[in-house]
Formats: sequence, C-alpha cells, structure tokens
Amino acid sequence: MRRNPSRVPLVLWVPALLALALVVLPVVGLLTRVDPAEVPALLLSPAALDALRLSVLTGLISTALSLVLGTPLAVVLARSRMPGMRVLRALVLLPLVLPPVVGGLALLYLLGRTGLLGGVLELAGIQLPYTTAAVVLAQTFVAMPFLVVGLEGALRTAGGRYEQVAATLGAGPWLAFRRVTLPLLLPALGSSLVLTFARALGEFGATITFAGSLQGTTRTLPLAIYTTAQTDVDAAVVMSLLLVVVALLVIVIARPRAVEGRL
Repeated sequence: MRRNPSRVPLVLWVPALLALALVVLPVVGLLTRVDPAEVPALLLSPAALDALRLSVLTGLISTALSLVLGTPLAVVLARSRMPGMRVLRALVLLPLVLPPVVGGLALLYLLGRTGLLGGVLELAGIQLPYTTAAVVLAQTFVAMPFLVVGLEGALRTAGGRYEQVAATLGAGPWLAFRRVTLPLLLPALGSSLVLTFARALGEFGATITFAGSLQGTTRTLPLAIYTTAQTDVDAAVVMSLLLVVVALLVIVIARPRAVEGRL
C-alpha cells in the first residue's frame, strides 16, 4: 500500500494536542463560570455596550491608520537598501516585545502635557491623553507592527524581480509600486489586517496608561473587563466571553478570505 507523504507524523500529535489544550481549555474554564440566566442582562448593560462599541470603533480606526502608515513602511523596509535599515527595522518591531504599559508610558511622556511634544500640542489647543484619540494612538502603536511584519515578509518572499522587470520596461518607481508592488501585497494584506484589528481589539496596557478608563470615552472592552472584575467577577467573565466571541468572529469570517487573498 502506498504511503501518503503528506500525513502528519504520529509523534507530532502529542505536543500538538497539548498546545491546543493550552489554548482552548482556559476558554472552557470561563464557560463553566457563566450562569446562562444572567448573560442577557449583563451583555445588554450600558457599560458592556459602550465598551463594545468603543472597542470596535477604535479598533477599525487603528487598523485603517495602520494600513495607511504601515504599508509604505513595510515597502521601505523590504525594498530600501539605505544604511541603517536593520536598526530601523528593530525600532519598528520594538512594540512587539515591549510590555504594552511601557508603550503607554512612552506615549504619555511624548504627547502628555509635560511630554516632548505635549507642550507644543497644548499651545495649539490639542490634548491627546485620556481621550478617544489616545485610545486609537495606543492601539496603533501596539498593533501596526503586525501589519508591517506581514507585508514586509510577503515582499521579501516575492523578491524584487517583478519591479526590476517593470523598471526595464520603462516604469517609474510610483508606477511600479501601483502596478506591481501593491498586487504582490494583496495576498498578505488580508491576514495582516485581521491580525492588526484583533491586536487592537484586545489592547489593554498601553490604553489604560495613556488613555485612562473613562466610560464611553476611553474604556474599551478589555478595560471594562478589568474594571468590572474588581467588583463583579461574573459580569467580567461574561464580558470576557463577549470579547472572545467577537475575536473569533473576526478571525473565522476574515481569515479564510485573507489566506486566499480575496479580502
């Protein structure tokens, strides 16, 4: 009988199942704590609805901002041959390894009243800390590197031969970017956007440090869960499950399209 070379080796199933259990069982633990009779009232509470609305709204804005700013940055990192690109890449990826609360402090001491640029913004009548705009900035700070990493990796995998061919045919840098580079990015763009939005949706540390926790203004769903857990653990568990469901919906609906390059 012919063996199937694509079969997964049996020895890999044990660690794979352990990894799956590590991811799934904590969510099952949340489910065991929920009283189904209390779920509708807790989910329809003003605090939960405000937090969900704010999380989705700021997450979408942060993702759009990451797309507009992160796509050119990914192209620069993947295609530029200027000196110092390795250092620049390390700085871009820094939010991936920094604790989010450190990112929040960095934003606060840059854009706060006594920050490096905060005084100038204050003179112009602009106050960013503890506003909805601060939530967007905090989410973008921690989530945009996911988009940059995904798109830069796609460009490096594709190589630069297509742009070189376009250049030999007389295409300038901008035309080659629009007609060649952007189509190369499309297959990776969907999955990168999904990861960016999911990271923005779950952001906590940088947000609470830079934006605070004001209901209806800066209290996103992760912050609402943390605040509610201090007084009502059951309500916090229900909100946690709501965040899990929203994140799963985003991934399940968007991920297949993203993988196939149709998002």
